[in-house]
Amino acid sequence: MTKKQMKLGAFFMLPGHHLAAWRYPSAQPAEALTFDFIKEQVQLAEQAKLDMVFFADVFGQDIKENVAAVVKYDPIVLISALQAVTKKIGFVSTLTTTYNEPFHVARKFASIDHISGGRAAWNIVTSANPKESTLFGKDTHLEHARRYERAEEFVDVVKKLWFSVEEKALVIDKESGKFLDKTRTHRVEHEGEWFKVNGHLDQPSTPQGHPVLVQAGSSEAGKEFAAKSAEVIFTAWQTLEAGQEFYNDVKGRLSKYGRSADDLKIMPGVFITVAKTEEEAKEKQAYLSSFILPQVGLEYLSTVTGQDFSGKNIDDPFPREVYNDDSSDPNIRFNIIRDLAERENLQSIREVYQRVAGARGHREIVGTPEQIADQLEEWFVGGAADGFNIMPPHFPEGFKDILELVIPELQRRGLFRTEYEGSTLRDHLGLNVPTVEDVLNLVK
Repeated sequence: MTKKQMKLGAFFMLPGHHLAAWRYPSAQPAEALTFDFIKEQVQLAEQAKLDMVFFADVFGQDIKENVAAVVKYDPIVLISALQAVTKKIGFVSTLTTTYNEPFHVARKFASIDHISGGRAAWNIVTSANPKESTLFGKDTHLEHARRYERAEEFVDVVKKLWFSVEEKALVIDKESGKFLDKTRTHRVEHEGEWFKVNGHLDQPSTPQGHPVLVQAGSSEAGKEFAAKSAEVIFTAWQTLEAGQEFYNDVKGRLSKYGRSADDLKIMPGVFITVAKTEEEAKEKQAYLSSFILPQVGLEYLSTVTGQDFSGKNIDDPFPREVYNDDSSDPNIRFNIIRDLAERENLQSIREVYQRVAGARGHREIVGTPEQIADQLEEWFVGGAADGFNIMPPHFPEGFKDILELVIPELQRRGLFRTEYEGSTLRDHLGLNVPTVEDVLNLVK
C-alpha cells in the first residue's frame, strides 16, 4: 500500500514574504519584477515536483516608499505566460467575486486550463480590503456577509458556464459536416439576486472538467462557502490543536453538500527559514527581521490585524483586545496574532511585528531540514493538514534553501513525491474530475 503523501504548493510573493525581504543582501528586488526571474523560480518549483504555484492578489493598497509588495503583476496574465514555459506544475491565480462578472472569470480560467493542459486553479476571494471599492467607482465596500452571498451565486454561475458546452459536444465530423452536438450543450438561464446571465460560454468544459477551486476564508461564512464549493483551502493557524479543530470543522460540513473528505484539501500556510543547523537558521531569521523599519512595522501590523497602530510607540505593550472595531469583518487574523503573542510571551509591539513580519499570522518554522520536516509531518499525520502552502522568506536564496533542504527530507521519509504521476493539477492533488451532472445537480 502506497504511503499517503502531502500536497505542497509554493506561495509566490515577490521578492519574498518577509516584510523586509527586498532589503536582504542576496534578494533581487529589481530582477523579481522581470519575467525571466519569475520563470526561473517557477521552473525550480517544478523540478522539485511541487503541486502548484500560487499568486495572491489584492487591489487598493497604499503606495509606500519603503514597501515592495505593492508592485506586482496581474496574476492571470502571469500564469498565462508561465504555463507555456512549464509542463506539469499547476497555477493558482486570485480573482475577486466582488469586482468582476461571472462570464469574464469563467472565460479567463477556462482558457488557461485549456492551453495549459489542465493546470489552472482559481483562488476565490471576496476582497477583504475596503479600499478596493474606490477603484471601481463604489463609495462603499460590501459588508462581509453580503460579499459571501454574492460570491456563492457568482461561483454557481461560473460553474454553469463552464459546462454550458460539454467537452463531448465537439464532434468535428468533416464528412457529415457536423461540428457540434447541440444536445450536449446547456444554455445558462440564470436570474438571481446578484446576476442575470443568459447564454453559453464559447468554450467546452476543460481538461480538468473545470479549473480547481481554491478558497482562503476562515470565518463562519468562509467555512460554509468552502464546504460547498472549494476543493483546496489555504488557511492560517499557529497550533496543531487549532489546525485540527479547523480541519475537522470544515471537513465535517462536506456531507451536507454530497461531498466526501477527499474532495477538499486543506493546506495551511507555513513560513519556513531553514539552514543546516538550528543556530544558523535562527541567525538568518533575526538578521532578516533587523531590516524592518519601525514605521513599516507599525503599518504592517495595522494591515494584517485591521487595527490602527499608526503613531504607536513600538516599545508599548501589544494590545490584547480589539480597540477600534469599525469593520464588519471578523477579527480572525488579529485574534491569531494576539494569541501568538500571549503564547510566546511577546510583550511589545516591536516584538510582535518582528515575529509575524513574514508569516502574517501563518505558522512560522525555523530550524534544520529534519526539524521542519518533523513539524510538517506532525500536522499532516495528526489530521491538521492535507499539505502546506509554502511561504519563502525571500527569493531566490530563501526559496532555494527550502527546495534543496526541506523537500529532499520529505521525499526521504516518503511524505512527498519524487516524480509527477499525472499531468493535471487534479492529478497532483488527487481530486476527482467534476462532470456536468455533478455541477448542474449542485447549483440548480
